[in-house]
Amino acid sequence: MNTMMQTRSAKRIIDWAIIACMMLLAIGMLLPFLWLFSMSFRSVSDAYKMPPSFLPPSLDLTNYWAVLNSKVPFIRIYANSVMIAVVVTIGQLITCSLAAFAFSRLKFRGRDAMFFILLVGLMFPAQVTILPIYLGYARTGLVNQPMGLALMYLTSSFGVFLMRQFMVSQPKALEEAALMDGAGYIKIFWRISLPQLRPALSALGIITFTQTWNYYFQAKVLLGKQDQMTLPLAMDVLRGYLGAGNLSVVMAAMSLSILPVVLLFLIAQKFVIEGITMSGIKN
Repeated sequence: MNTMMQTRSAKRIIDWAIIACMMLLAIGMLLPFLWLFSMSFRSVSDAYKMPPSFLPPSLDLTNYWAVLNSKVPFIRIYANSVMIAVVVTIGQLITCSLAAFAFSRLKFRGRDAMFFILLVGLMFPAQVTILPIYLGYARTGLVNQPMGLALMYLTSSFGVFLMRQFMVSQPKALEEAALMDGAGYIKIFWRISLPQLRPALSALGIITFTQTWNYYFQAKVLLGKQDQMTLPLAMDVLRGYLGAGNLSVVMAAMSLSILPVVLLFLIAQKFVIEGITMSGIKN
């Protein structure tokens, strides 16, 4: 009896130690965001005050008004980022789920070789392919067009891999029964396979939206006009040459820019964890 109680006490101590470590890690991860919001309410003199204080002296919205009234068309740029992120997210959900269905459920010659080639594409960074893409966009008039940036990422190797791994882990019994009853592959995908993919679709949607929202290099190359820029480029403009811009205004702009991503992740974080976890159950 004493041994059992000691075991339970030791387990409880370990659990509390793990919880304490996780809380410290969570606080460490949240501090930069809290400091960001704190800086956005400060004046320029308070932003460079030494030693710095963690809490702002007052909740002054002047910096936010300065962002909205600056020479940078912030509202238009915000709309560009939303449009690009939404189009890319919807495009990848459609194309990646269809490709995953083909790779996991259909049998055709060269399927495994094609999937291997697709995975090889994950190893190439954007810098490798941006030059031919830029030359092609220049010929077709898609440079300085936000929709052109969206067209680059309507599908992704990672998305196909994630959806395929999740679909492989799902039972095939219902799909095989529907196939024997005469249902076509499109009907099977729409009525049976797609409803099972909801956790993976949620995970892919959030990951894709977040990545697209933060694209910098690709937007820097393809979008040069201010009214066609995305938010990461707007931060550069507000920061000024050699960082000579108003730091508090930049922090206010960054606070506005990260809100959609933070809210989206907080609402659907469980789907991200479930989708990524279940995608590795079975190969």
